[in-house]
Amino acid sequence: MKTYNTSVLPAFVQVVAIGLFVSLPAGKAFSQADFYKGKTIKIIRGGGPGGSGEFQTRALVKFLEKYIPGKPTLMVEFVEGAAGRKATNVIYSSSRPDGLTIGSIGAGLVVGPILGLPGSNYDLDKLIYLGSTDTGVPYVFYTKGDLGLDSIARLRATSGLRFGAHAVGHPVYVTARFVAYLLNLKDPKFVTGFTGPEIYIALQRGEIDAHATGAARFVIENPEWIEKKLVHFHATYTVPKGRHHPKFAHLPDLDSFAKSGTERKLLDMFRAFQYPRWPISSRRARPKSACKSFGMRCARRSPIRSFPGSSKS
Repeated sequence: MKTYNTSVLPAFVQVVAIGLFVSLPAGKAFSQADFYKGKTIKIIRGGGPGGSGEFQTRALVKFLEKYIPGKPTLMVEFVEGAAGRKATNVIYSSSRPDGLTIGSIGAGLVVGPILGLPGSNYDLDKLIYLGSTDTGVPYVFYTKGDLGLDSIARLRATSGLRFGAHAVGHPVYVTARFVAYLLNLKDPKFVTGFTGPEIYIALQRGEIDAHATGAARFVIENPEWIEKKLVHFHATYTVPKGRHHPKFAHLPDLDSFAKSGTERKLLDMFRAFQYPRWPISSRRARPKSACKSFGMRCARRSPIRSFPGSSKS
């Protein structure tokens, strides 16, 4: 059984730093090694403050300031809405292709255009991909402990469970929909519009009953809830498939509730969307000559082009 393992950040940071440098127009990249000196790089975060996306971005900023030539200043701007698609629209249509604006969006970046979700006003093939701070993370589904839902049978017997989520299309929202569908829950409700921290507050206030979230994040942010058994854990959704967080390796995977090949393919499709996890992207296409000089492969196209187990017809 595979277990969750945190990737090494500094090595990735150096790749992003090089990628930013070679994303400049060829003349600037090769005539001014200190192009970024005295400049400010804006990182547009596709979500609100306080969530795991911000934590990933803040950790990255610290190292980018160290490794990018010229020691530029980095600032983070939050653009909430549409599971990161609104932020991508800003990068795609409003930012200048000058190497001074990059996006830290989340998995919603890829999902929107491929599924044709409203508000996806950008072309994946006209963005470049500098890397990701993670390669997927398992999710865990839980309910409030005081509801007494300590088994799948009791979950299924309860009507009107309220799931908290960020926005329609956000991985937390989609995972909750999968949970409700595959576990055959009665009349579930989906309450959106929260940031990550607000979901935990809503749970404590009794405004929502259930939540599906990244397992690693939950363990870090709410160890007391686990220790005091303030919530009941019911299932996990492994990303990549078979990659469990050690705390939740005993839970059944959502795949085990799939009743048909179509349902299993849907889970695999959604899992594929989560592989990039926190893609760092920019508008400017890299000059091929610059990529070759740095021994890099130009990632002009979307990181998702096929799904695991799929075959060409």
